[in-house]
Amino acid sequence: MRSAPFFKTFLSLAFVLFAVVLPAFSEDLAPEVVVALKPDKDPDKMFSERTALAEALGAAIGRPVKVIIPLSSAVIVEGLSNGSIDLGYLSATDMVNARKTNAADVLLVGEIDGERHYESLWIALADKPYKSIADLRDKPIAFASRTSTSGYLIPLLDLKNAGLISTKPEDLFGQGNVWYGTGYMSAVERVLAGEAEAAAVSDYVFEKDKHLKPEQKARLKAVDTQGPVPTHVLAISKRLSPGARQQLLKAVQDFSEKNPTLRDAVFTSRLAECDADSHLLPVVNALNFVQGQQN
Repeated sequence: MRSAPFFKTFLSLAFVLFAVVLPAFSEDLAPEVVVALKPDKDPDKMFSERTALAEALGAAIGRPVKVIIPLSSAVIVEGLSNGSIDLGYLSATDMVNARKTNAADVLLVGEIDGERHYESLWIALADKPYKSIADLRDKPIAFASRTSTSGYLIPLLDLKNAGLISTKPEDLFGQGNVWYGTGYMSAVERVLAGEAEAAAVSDYVFEKDKHLKPEQKARLKAVDTQGPVPTHVLAISKRLSPGARQQLLKAVQDFSEKNPTLRDAVFTSRLAECDADSHLLPVVNALNFVQGQQN
């Protein structure tokens, strides 16, 4: 029969091995990590990406991951605030709003071809004669949404800086000719249907193959460009502890390196650390202009 000291030594060694093998989970990280994606792409594509992301990110974190696609970014910000969402993929504008309410911090930002910004485009049907946004005076147009960074705020500020408007888009396009959608595709579809002459969207909506079908893209052209637009961000709930944040940061970075194809499909680009204040500054300036209109 083995002695008590030997048994104690065996238990100690077993505990050490157990601690080494298992991930060091933060105590306040829930058994299931919830990740929310902004609903700005084709629903069918997002569904397949959601399933793959949950599996791959879950493997990196070491616990189950639930990926959700709320109806709006406002729902994501609220979830980050109340703790029902741990990570949220947001536009720069949504992130500015999340910081104002102390709901979330920037964990990582998108980096497209080595850049942490991209361009905004005005797109129209390819057979239209327009060569710049100035050609669309008194024509119906579509913004992606009232909260879209590249589909509203940056284009609006550019119109102001170009002297085409004084306070509102109707100054150029005319009363009743300005429409606001629920995302990039809602604005693009309005152009394709002939209900708007141009739509403001991100350059990657038109130039990449993640939003438009080939037959849709063939019918469109870029009319004008503006920017730079800060890339989207991966936000993390302020309710999480520093330990939990560090754990999720390392897990997302691990996922990002091991799954580049899936990462680019979901997040458009690689994810990088960045100073949040400098990254979000162009949006802060645009929001100040918009809020100045309303005062």
